[in-house]
Amino acid sequence: MKAITVEPMKAGTARLENVPEPDIRDGSALVEAIAVGVCGTDAEIVAGKYGWAPPGRTRLVLGHESLGRVIDPGPASGLHVGDLVVGIVRRPDPVPCANCAVGEWDMCTNGLYTERGIKELDGFMSERWRIEPEYAMKVDPTLGILGVLLEPMTVLAKAWEMVRAIGQRSFWEPENALITGAGPVGLLAALIGMQEGLDVHVFDRNASGPKPEAVRALGATYHSTSVSDVGFEPDIIIECTGVGQVIAESIHQVGAGGVICLTGVGKGGPLPATPTADTAAAAVLRNVAIVGSVNANKRHWYKASRALVRADPTWLERLITRRERPENFQEALVRQPGDIKVIVQFSEI
Repeated sequence: MKAITVEPMKAGTARLENVPEPDIRDGSALVEAIAVGVCGTDAEIVAGKYGWAPPGRTRLVLGHESLGRVIDPGPASGLHVGDLVVGIVRRPDPVPCANCAVGEWDMCTNGLYTERGIKELDGFMSERWRIEPEYAMKVDPTLGILGVLLEPMTVLAKAWEMVRAIGQRSFWEPENALITGAGPVGLLAALIGMQEGLDVHVFDRNASGPKPEAVRALGATYHSTSVSDVGFEPDIIIECTGVGQVIAESIHQVGAGGVICLTGVGKGGPLPATPTADTAAAAVLRNVAIVGSVNANKRHWYKASRALVRADPTWLERLITRRERPENFQEALVRQPGDIKVIVQFSEI
């Protein structure tokens, strides 16, 4: 079968090649790939900056944002032929740490977890893949191809859960939220904010194109100047850019008692003009809470699935802006103007 593989930590090694059929030891359920979303992590792995091959091997099958169709559910799995499923990415460490032991593998403390398509486990960019039934999340059939958005949605389901939990440290009735970044993660964050009944604003550098159009179609307000110019003090900021200057401006802009959740992973760059101590003082004196959030556990996958089903499918369709065939996967990794979410499509829904 065909799969997109790479030799981690070596740039220029990604290729579409023939690989053996997935091993039964990878899971009793056999799935036909429909689509795989492409994100910045995939691009970094292909660029040789990140990733680990499975033990004893040099190459890794890419892809962690999956959507597939069950073709063999295996014995007593609870799955059925034809079910649409998405594969959970992370697996608990073998020790395990206390968090992994209770199913909170997203909060692993010793770093021995593994991840499909990223760290020591093959991903989903292959014509077929296997999965343990307990790590296969059924997708509502009404979502169709939009089920490929479930994995990124889990990141936001967790982020919003953390925001709500931290907000309860005091009397707190948030009315508005600012999302920084209008990529797929930012737009899905805005979607949840709207579902929460908040006055949602989104900041991004693009002044025109599909991103501001998607924000306005959602019923949110779009800003393209700077965080400091949004004209209000947000109760909540979900930061999805990882850009130092945007983070610093967010800390100064958030309202007193506000919560900032960092989901963006930056790549360095120039230091923000605001001194770090002044930024910290702004947070301390105004009782601002800042938390980082990454990955998700099974509870968040369930919440994310419900949020997607509640969403307007015609709006969700705006997020998938380009589809590439597996033989053109290199084009999928190159960001083009107007891209939001690019997917590699292996088969029809």
